[in-house]
Amino acid sequence: MTTLSILDLVRVTEDTDARGALDNARDVAVHAEAWGYRRIWVAEHHNMPGIASAATSVVVGHIAAGTKTIRVGAGGIMLPNHAPYVIAEQFGTLARLFPGRIDLGLGRAPGTDQLTLRALRRTPESAENFPQDVLELQAFLAPAGPNQRIRAIPAAGTEVPLWILGSSNFGAMLAAELGLPYAFASHFAPELLIPALQIYRSRFKPSEQLERPHAMVGVNVIAAGSDDEARRLATTQQMSFTNIFRGARGLSQPPIDDIESYWSPAEKTQAMSMLARSIVGSPDTVRAGIDALIAETGADELMIVSDVYDHAKRLRSFELIAGAAGIVR
Repeated sequence: MTTLSILDLVRVTEDTDARGALDNARDVAVHAEAWGYRRIWVAEHHNMPGIASAATSVVVGHIAAGTKTIRVGAGGIMLPNHAPYVIAEQFGTLARLFPGRIDLGLGRAPGTDQLTLRALRRTPESAENFPQDVLELQAFLAPAGPNQRIRAIPAAGTEVPLWILGSSNFGAMLAAELGLPYAFASHFAPELLIPALQIYRSRFKPSEQLERPHAMVGVNVIAAGSDDEARRLATTQQMSFTNIFRGARGLSQPPIDDIESYWSPAEKTQAMSMLARSIVGSPDTVRAGIDALIAETGADELMIVSDVYDHAKRLRSFELIAGAAGIVR
């Protein structure tokens, strides 16, 4: 059975403020824990009114404090935005508070625009140091040596599991070289999924953290009682992607009956190319879609994004997905 996990976007909607979005993410985690999901992650995004997870480590702590067994982590921290030492301190502290439950996924994209990048006091060139930054972070999380003058306290020795995230072949090559688990963001960049997985598996070198490749595939899945209902719920995400192309990153919007009236043909082509691997429908449709994706990719784990506007319906979507995949405890 392939493991299922959740990427929560911590969406701020037209009916929910940031506090509500944060509490909803925690509530998703509580239910997901009961339904058999392995982990729940949140991602670092900046200057986006509709996403409340900018202070990612704080959000991880909020979710972990409300749960007992589910793994909680970042999917991911955009490492070029930060000093590796500070990230080690943050996630090492989380590991001390919630032993054996914290994950740290790392990406090299800024997670924001160039203007906001300057507000973070970083430069686009910082991404060029990503491989070295990953190794530095890993070293700070490892047990400190007897003569080590700079220690990340209380992180040293926690050995928080690291993941490499990616939407291109670069991340696949780096994860393989370092012997780390790899998560591909096919929920918004599906085109290179298969080539990236092939590179990762063929070049993988065992490490102290991981003996054999572990590939996670991000996928949008929206489940409801019928295909028609699920397709209507999916219009929220379709509008969000359309708004990105328009440069209007606002709050999450409620679903609409006619998505064709919202986007232009060109916008539809762009959005649907990014959402090409989405699985939307009834439990039977979702089951068939998940089975087909696993057969095609050999994924060890699926990271589910279920971007549904209404919180109760989003919970129901995750519950139906767990049932369709056979993981409900």
